[in-house]
Amino acid sequence: MKRPGRGEQAVRNNEAILTAAREIFLADPRAPVAAVAERAQVGIGALYRRYPSKEELLRTLCHDGLRTFIAEAEQADLESDDWEAFARFLHGVVRADVHSLTVHLAGTFRPTEQMNADAELASELAAGLIERARAHLRPDVGPADVTLLLEMCSAVRVPDATRTGELRERCLAVLLDGLRTGGALPGPPPGALELNWRWLSP
Repeated sequence: MKRPGRGEQAVRNNEAILTAAREIFLADPRAPVAAVAERAQVGIGALYRRYPSKEELLRTLCHDGLRTFIAEAEQADLESDDWEAFARFLHGVVRADVHSLTVHLAGTFRPTEQMNADAELASELAAGLIERARAHLRPDVGPADVTLLLEMCSAVRVPDATRTGELRERCLAVLLDGLRTGGALPGPPPGALELNWRWLSP
């Protein structure tokens, strides 16, 4: 049996590290990096060669989630039907569990300029999909409302991962029905500061 080359092994190690880090830090953002190495079954030295600090590892996790969000938005925008594009986008983001990272890890690291630029792009793409679906939506629904609804879905979690996904899809189906054209929502929409306070330096 052919043994994997150093490059292949490095890729596998990195995938194992990121998978383990996601599991560990979603459960406890304060967990030590050593717990990630143990879960990934790699040496602590191998982990630190790839990620010199815990902050760098957390930043990578969140940036990967942001890139996934962008990819889901771009793919959904290819749909010809405006409502289906919007719904496909939300379903894709919920399945990818992007907002669990946002909720748990925001404020634990300093974003890079590229992350900030990608965050702006993600916001623009999401806003564009919302505008495409505007004729089907309640009149005062905005991007901030959608962000909070995605965070609500990410809060659904049971020990079984498959069942977690099923329950999140059920919740999203209810939320999508609530977004459709109807009466105005109570109270003012969430403001930028209310959504972004987690990213502000203490």
